Amino acid sequence: MSTVGQLVDKTTQFIREQVIPVEREVVVDGRVMDDALRLELQKKAKEAGVFGPLSDPEYGGLGLDTRAQAAVLEAAGASLLGPIAVNAWAPDDGNIHLLAHVANAEQRQRYLAPLASGAVRSSIAMTEPGPGAGSDPGMLQTVAEETDRGWVINGAKHLITGAKGAAFTICVARTNDGPTMFLVDQDNPGLRVGRRMPTLDYTSAPGGHCEVTFADCEVPDAAVLGEVGQGLALAQVRLAPSRLVFCMNWLGLAVRAHHLAIGHISTRTSFGTPIAEHGIAQGLVADSEIDIAAARGLILRAAETIDAKGPTASQARHEASIAKTFVSEAVWRVLDRAVQLHGGLGVCEDYLVARFLVEARAFRIYEGPSEVLRWSIARRAVRTASSTGS
Repeated sequence: MSTVGQLVDKTTQFIREQVIPVEREVVVDGRVMDDALRLELQKKAKEAGVFGPLSDPEYGGLGLDTRAQAAVLEAAGASLLGPIAVNAWAPDDGNIHLLAHVANAEQRQRYLAPLASGAVRSSIAMTEPGPGAGSDPGMLQTVAEETDRGWVINGAKHLITGAKGAAFTICVARTNDGPTMFLVDQDNPGLRVGRRMPTLDYTSAPGGHCEVTFADCEVPDAAVLGEVGQGLALAQVRLAPSRLVFCMNWLGLAVRAHHLAIGHISTRTSFGTPIAEHGIAQGLVADSEIDIAAARGLILRAAETIDAKGPTASQARHEASIAKTFVSEAVWRVLDRAVQLHGGLGVCEDYLVARFLVEARAFRIYEGPSEVLRWSIARRAVRTASSTGS
């Protein structure tokens, strides 16, 4: 069995040799990042022995703990397409984790097994058009009513990642007992995937971010994931791990952009001196080194807590929120500096860092906007101080 270091090396080689050449085809030449390309890359990842860092071995995965995932996913994140190639990209990453911890045996066989193996994609439908749920799940408007045959779901969702082409959707809807999660097959006649919403991050989002409607969508009792009324509690199962996976993947891309920038300024001269020897350029490089080191530290700290205490522990959720807030903003700073250090070429997609910057902008919003996470972090800090009398 490979050690974590060996897996990192194998993943780095796989990304360099198999994924980055295709990434340029997608970013620069306009090749569509569709399911055919996803399956092609995932097949190569399996052949390279780097597929499934988030999945258990019974589903063809690597069976890594969260700390090991941090190192492997940073390596995979060096390309926009890397996390997709190894099956560690949203929303499938969080859904794999959720189903592994919550689904019953029949649901694991029907939904988790094909998802973890990469045979299918999935989506999770929580976010709604106003005045429905966004950052505040208490504003949930989609309703599921119990019937003699199961449940009927009605409601509108939007910004549903991966919905177009997904095999199933986890729908979060209100019931008389509270928010509940339902597994809805994509061929259900009551589920309609509408337009793919035009967003900044079009390269790294197979299936897009779509409008989804549930109209008299009938599902059986067996479609309930977990227990009725426990939807928000179940959401906590996937939230901290999913936030960290985002951090791990995007940090990998920031590191690559940082190295590309260093390579560029080391070969370019201005005013008779290599740019890398100008103090003002060195300051940008140093600040990125600091951001990267701090981001790694926060990710590892949260990963260790998740492994030790579980993903729903208060401390795990707190540390994942801290990591997600800092890393999302640090990644943006590193990518912005990489663009700046490339000069005029930095805004040209031939050099990729421009596309990296645009794609990464949504990271500060997805899985919790920075402002909401700061509010949550502060509230816990105040509660902890009050309970200890400090």
